[in-house]
Amino acid sequence: MNSPEHEVEGPCILYVRVLCVSRLFCFVQALLLFLNAILPPSSLTVRSEDDKRERRKAQETKLEPFLCEPCPKPTIEEIKQWAQSFDKLMKNPAGRNKFREFLRTEYSEENMLFWLACEDLKKEINKSAIEEKTRLIYEDYISILSSKEVSLDSRVREVINRRMQDPTPHIFEDAQLQIYTLMHRDSYPRFLNSSVYRSLVQGGSRSSSES
Repeated sequence: MNSPEHEVEGPCILYVRVLCVSRLFCFVQALLLFLNAILPPSSLTVRSEDDKRERRKAQETKLEPFLCEPCPKPTIEEIKQWAQSFDKLMKNPAGRNKFREFLRTEYSEENMLFWLACEDLKKEINKSAIEEKTRLIYEDYISILSSKEVSLDSRVREVINRRMQDPTPHIFEDAQLQIYTLMHRDSYPRFLNSSVYRSLVQGGSRSSSES
C-alpha cells in the first residue's frame, strides 16, 4: 500500500514534467525565429504574389503616407508612351508615381519601394551610409520578419546574406532585377487595363483637345 508521501509525489512530478515541456516548446519557438533572422532562408518556400497580397490585406495596419517623387505633370504623349514599354514607364518619374499608386491598390507597393531604395543606394559613395542603407533595406524588404518582404528566390537571398558582411552599392542588384521582372510581368499589364491609367489617358486627351 502506497504511503501518503507517494500519493502526493506523483501529481507533483507530472506537473514539473508538463512545465518543462512547455518551457522547452517556447525555447524552440524562440530559437526558430532567431535562426530565421540570421541564416540564409534556402529552405524556405517563396510566397506567391497572391499570398502576399492576402497577407497585406489581412494586416489591417494604417498605410504609410504616399510620398510622390517630385516631377512635372506628364503630357498626353508621355502617358501614351508608358503603354509602349515598361522601361519607358519606369524611366519617367510621373510614370513611377502613377504605377506605384496602382501597386498600392493591389497591396504590392513594397515592390516599387524596394526598387527605388536600391536605385538610391547605387548613388551612394560614403561607406558608412552604404552600410546603414543596406541594413535598412534588408530589414524592410528582405527579412522574412518584415511585413513589406518582397518575393525573392532562395539563390538571390543566399547571395545577399553572403554579401551583408561587406556591402557595396550593388549588393541588391540581382534582387532588384528579379522584382523589376516581377512587376513587368505581373503588375504592368494590369496597370495598363486599370482605371488609374485609363483616366490618365482620357484626362490628358481632353486637356490636349481643349488647348
